[in-house]
Amino acid sequence: MSRRNTQTSLVGLTLLLTLWAFGCARTRASDERAPLTVATRSRAVMQQTADSANRRRVRALCEEGAALRNAGRYEEAAPPLHEALTLAEDAFGPDAVEVAAVLNQVGMFDKYAGHFEDGERAYRRALATLEKTYGADDPHLADIYHNLGGLEHARGRFADGEPLARRGLEIRERALGPDNTDVAADEAALAAILDGEGKRDEAERLYLRALDVFERAYGSENYDVAVNLNNLAALYQAQGKLKEAEWRYRRALNIKEKLLGPDHPDVAMTANNLAVLYKSEGKYEAAESLYRRALKIFEKALSPTHPKVVTCRANYTELLRAMNRKVEVRELKTTMRRTHVGNDL
Repeated sequence: MSRRNTQTSLVGLTLLLTLWAFGCARTRASDERAPLTVATRSRAVMQQTADSANRRRVRALCEEGAALRNAGRYEEAAPPLHEALTLAEDAFGPDAVEVAAVLNQVGMFDKYAGHFEDGERAYRRALATLEKTYGADDPHLADIYHNLGGLEHARGRFADGEPLARRGLEIRERALGPDNTDVAADEAALAAILDGEGKRDEAERLYLRALDVFERAYGSENYDVAVNLNNLAALYQAQGKLKEAEWRYRRALNIKEKLLGPDHPDVAMTANNLAVLYKSEGKYEAAESLYRRALKIFEKALSPTHPKVVTCRANYTELLRAMNRKVEVRELKTTMRRTHVGNDL
């Protein structure tokens, strides 16, 4: 918005100079100012052309980075996103909305790559720019609040994430109504945080509502459907409803494999969770196969200290211990960089 206002002002200035020169066409002064009018108009057009080219380049870099991130190729995603941020800052200034949009993309990358502090800085900076530009209650802010809540969920700081997720949902629902798919995504994100806090009744209601919206809008073979099936299964698993959990995990895994391919980190997340369920039922061989698959995917895509790698490796270690395979337990423990033991991802 700030760049559009600047361009309008330049056009207005050019028009005023043109009218002044037309009114004084018979004077010496008008002859001297006519080249200035042409030059001013030319600069304005050149600036608009440069801005458009820069926006296209920034957008292309962000799309490249997002595609690589979505494919789980996190190391390759970083360079185009950082190039986009540098270009946007140089072209539009550090406080422009174009920069805020890139910062949002950078924050998402940092979350998935496990760079949580960097992600928070990017999101907070984007939020400050958008609040200054649009005001505190504008729908443009909803994505940032949604993503900040998701970042806190990834960090396991559920109580910190809840007010952020609720704020994003409040802003978006007021703007778009309750049956919008973006609102459903906000509800699902809040549900995951509430589940982490143990507020499972509200979490279940939100998951089921979001799932209904997504299936009506997109059909049954959709990524958002798969994510909510996975999360709802984890909730039912925590409640001891293992049959309700198992078929949802299996369905989520099937959808993710079809949409993302067999070696995507999102596939590994659901494989890990289903393995946790199988271990709790004493189905050790089925659990081992899933853990080995998930760990291989995570280790290929993520750093050795990423929380998902650590969690999956710890879960697999516990399974081997339960199977009394002490040598393999010792081998795994020598590769562990941290001592946190997790369960569901």
